[in-house]
Amino acid sequence: MKNALIIGDSGGIGGAVAAHLRELGMAVTGLSRSRDGLDVTDEASLSATLGALEGPYDLVFAATGALEIEGAEPEKTLKSLDAKALADQYLLNAIGPAMVLKHALPLLPRRDRAVFAVLSARVGSIGDNGLGGWYSYRAAKAGVNQLIHTAAVELARSHRRLACVCLHPGTVETAFTAKYASRYPTVTPAYAAERLVKVVQGLNPEDTGKFLDYAGREIPW
Repeated sequence: MKNALIIGDSGGIGGAVAAHLRELGMAVTGLSRSRDGLDVTDEASLSATLGALEGPYDLVFAATGALEIEGAEPEKTLKSLDAKALADQYLLNAIGPAMVLKHALPLLPRRDRAVFAVLSARVGSIGDNGLGGWYSYRAAKAGVNQLIHTAAVELARSHRRLACVCLHPGTVETAFTAKYASRYPTVTPAYAAERLVKVVQGLNPEDTGKFLDYAGREIPW
């Protein structure tokens, strides 16, 4: 793998992934909302920004997302469920990455090995959900898992050496998790990036459509 495109490289995980790839000698193109004005919730923004790139990229890594949007915290009970908060989560954490894939597809090679990876989260697993709560975030991550898995089925016919995957990075010490990280073991962004890149490097076309953790283990849907 030689050329990578990181969507959301100004974030903790995205920035660390970009830095680690550069250390490995890869050419990295980074895009973010804060620096480049790329808004994954706005399809026109994605079309214009990604349409201006040439590629090909043998890795496109979508590292965007948020746990809280406009101050809406993860719900502890059904009584806290709010329609707007739910829609906002789905727009950013599920629709956004799917639209990234749609508009990044022309930048991915059709015949050579390539990877499209999206940051998901274990809480998006329906089979692994034994705690409840966090309705909106869980639903959005379950949504992105389904969207990417479905795209993987289709693209296996046109991009036979492409692996489309959803990745769980673990609980990483970023602003994203600052209010909640004390409840779980955490890792630094640099260590998380090292583990994720190792998983990506080991992917083959047979892995397309999978939901994997930072060690390459499959997570139940």
